[in-house]
Amino acid sequence: MAETLRVHASAVALGDRGVLMTGASGTGKSSLALSLMAYGATLVADDQTDLWTQDGALWARAPHTIEGLIEARGTGLLTAAASPARMVVVVDMDKTEQERLPQWHEARYLGHVLPVLHKVESPAWPAAILQYLKGSRRDPH
Repeated sequence: MAETLRVHASAVALGDRGVLMTGASGTGKSSLALSLMAYGATLVADDQTDLWTQDGALWARAPHTIEGLIEARGTGLLTAAASPARMVVVVDMDKTEQERLPQWHEARYLGHVLPVLHKVESPAWPAAILQYLKGSRRDPH
């Protein structure tokens, strides 16, 4: 059985590419997930996410007890189809990006290095994350 790491994070995917949203309670992980789902992303997990490695990639899924549930503040727990997905990027909701063209940041989970984006205060930000999942971000190196 592969090693599993449970993290305080939410995750969604577009096709076979997922985003892991980390941060303290109240930083907007579920709100960002719901915005991305409104654009067509699929729920992977909300609030607690299990990570594991498979076929050379980092994968995420919801713990069985909360699978298919996402919290919407002021609305309650909503149901949604959920499925595991391969993670390709991390959004750190604890940090706010100030630069137009930010430096490259990385995070390591179970030996996998993923690019990290910081929270952006812009109405277009969920659309930018979705476009990242459709394509990629140009490496500044």
